[in-house]
Amino acid sequence: MVPLLVVLLLALLLFGAGFALKALWWIAVIVLAVWLLGFVIRPAAGGGRRGRWYRW
Repeated sequence: MVPLLVVLLLALLLFGAGFALKALWWIAVIVLAVWLLGFVIRPAAGGGRRGRWYRW
């Protein structure tokens, strides 16, 4: 009975980790797309030249 519970718990843990990693990949793709769009759509800085879209 105990080995069965250990195997089921391990399967549940691995399924949860796989789902979390897949969600993190989607978040990473969205952040990359926003970051790349920031280079295309930049606000104009003083003097007519294009400025940085980020603050640092």
